[in-house]
Amino acid sequence: GQKLMPLNTIAYLGLGSNLDNPAAHIKRAVLEIAEFEETLLLARSSLYQSRPLGPQDQADFINAVVKIETGLSPQNLLKACQELEIKHGRIKKRHWGERTLDIDILLYGNKTVDLPELSIPHKGLKERDFVLLPLAEIEPELVLPCGETVRELCQNLQAFHLHRV
Repeated sequence: GQKLMPLNTIAYLGLGSNLDNPAAHIKRAVLEIAEFEETLLLARSSLYQSRPLGPQDQADFINAVVKIETGLSPQNLLKACQELEIKHGRIKKRHWGERTLDIDILLYGNKTVDLPELSIPHKGLKERDFVLLPLAEIEPELVLPCGETVRELCQNLQAFHLHRV
């Protein structure tokens, strides 16, 4: 078969859904991420249920985090994630509103990316329990580019509006 490229960057993706059987969307998306080219799925968290960040007149979200090893650049990984969102019929009705699938690149190695279309580490990473707790489940000692560990950030979280499902 073809020679595999060296897979060299560990990245973490956050997944969220609150429409149309969200847990099924997340589970399917995890399998589809494992099919990205030059990408290996290393771990996935449990599913967590969270209150919406935005308008409260919408269903709870189901969230998960996956750990991958990838040869894709941050931009190509973003593109693959966006294509997958579209495949799941992502319709963004309003800011922080309902969606069938949302995929965020949380971390990409130790890299910091600051582009209009892409910020890594993800801007909401440090205060969002629905990102930090699943991340802590798979990688509690993970050190962010800023030097803080996921475990430390979890200790700073005010209140958990989150439970495993």
